[in-house]
Amino acid sequence: VIEAVRQHGDALRFADTSLRQDREVVIEAARQHGDSLRYADAALRGDREFVIELVRQGVSALLFADACLRQDRQVVLEAVRQH
Repeated sequence: VIEAVRQHGDALRFADTSLRQDREVVIEAARQHGDSLRYADAALRGDREFVIELVRQGVSALLFADACLRQDRQVVLEAVRQH
């Protein structure tokens, strides 16, 4: 699965729920296709440190992060620094 999402990050949308909860799988998918966070489990989309990690990699994770993180000062500042 990791190889599949490395080549086609949006393949995460077809992955089993357990894989959409897996940090490593979601990170690899997001590196390939920044919008892949939208298919991740809600818990990961709401995980502040996880979202910050993706934002630091230049991934457009903020767009698909939980609404409360889109209003979080530190998360938003990190996104601004990266772009």
